[in-house]
Amino acid sequence: MARLPTPVLLRSLVMTSLMSSKILMRPALTILSVIATSRLPFLNADRNSILNRALRLTVYDHFCAGTNHAEVSKTIADTKRIGYQGVILGYSKETVLNPNDQSSTDSISAKYSDRCYEMVEEWKEGTLTTLRMLEPGDFLAVKLTGAGPISVDAMAARQPMPEVVAKAVDTICVATAQQGSRLWLDAEQQVLQPGLDKWAIKMMRTHNRSETPVVYNTIQGYLKGSKANVDKHIKLAAQEGWSLGIKLVRGAYIEHENRALIHDTKEETDRSYDMIANTLLCRRLPAEVEHLQFPPVALFLATHNAASTAKAITTHQERLLAGQPTVKLECGQVQGMADELSCELLQKYEHALVQSSAAEVSLPKTLKCLTWGSVAECMGYLHRRAIENRGAVERTQHMAAAIRAEMWRRLFG
Repeated sequence: MARLPTPVLLRSLVMTSLMSSKILMRPALTILSVIATSRLPFLNADRNSILNRALRLTVYDHFCAGTNHAEVSKTIADTKRIGYQGVILGYSKETVLNPNDQSSTDSISAKYSDRCYEMVEEWKEGTLTTLRMLEPGDFLAVKLTGAGPISVDAMAARQPMPEVVAKAVDTICVATAQQGSRLWLDAEQQVLQPGLDKWAIKMMRTHNRSETPVVYNTIQGYLKGSKANVDKHIKLAAQEGWSLGIKLVRGAYIEHENRALIHDTKEETDRSYDMIANTLLCRRLPAEVEHLQFPPVALFLATHNAASTAKAITTHQERLLAGQPTVKLECGQVQGMADELSCELLQKYEHALVQSSAAEVSLPKTLKCLTWGSVAECMGYLHRRAIENRGAVERTQHMAAAIRAEMWRRLFG
């Protein structure tokens, strides 16, 4: 962690100490939840300057990249200066639904106001603005619920992508490919995810026509149906001849989901995550298409779990050393989280690069995932990050210990 600037290290020490305390996290989560869901003007951080300042000094600046182009560009430059080989950047605007409210899945209104169509256009322009902040090789994180009711209703009803949304999405995908960047679709709640998966496959079928995928879909390992979902993606890609991009996460919507759809224990989720990663790294086809050729696949491990990361990288390295085929592998962690893991991966990559005569090394590159938007727009995202840390107190304590050790080294050598 010696590569981290001292101000970043100090802020991380304060935040991780807070997040590793069960006593302090309970009221903090309650406060974040109220702010994220309230419609009262004085709890809107974009209207209340005092609240805005308080949140920026605490959670916002730790987990978010900025509110405008200048702030975000500085954060990206600082991130890459630390040594990260790229970033993932997403605009935080989204819609969170109540899983008990199924009304939107029954039918789609044939009529939408002009404002709904304006929301799609605003989302498209905001996403293209985000893309322009990136460089070739970086990822654009796309949240399709940000396009508003037209997108959300069709997704929930598992209908084809509405024409106005499809045109916006195609524009974004083409611009991403032309820039040499890549795009991943962020996961949604289960009331929306099956519809999103259909859209993601259609987007990959259209835009992933080369060996290197432009579009990645997100698979949530904590869902009981995640392995079957991955097999479906592999099967279609093999049958239809397009490349498959998979971003593998554990899951971030546990507070808003039907609990029956999620693995019962953390251990089951860990096994699910590791099994999916191994299936892709070892290029295992589903039984019904074993006679076909495994499609071109790129896997992005979005995880803060050091054990899962080590297992995947070990499998990847063993296959390369044995001359066995595998898939392209990259890793990433969220801004403000798991810096000890990120820095360890960076160190190993740089050491391997020094030892290698080639311009590239076989170890996966490490990227940092950033989110931008106004303070109010980022509140839902920040609340989910806090929930994620609540469920990983042991890991957060490990990170806090690593930061304290690095601070001690800087102070006393």
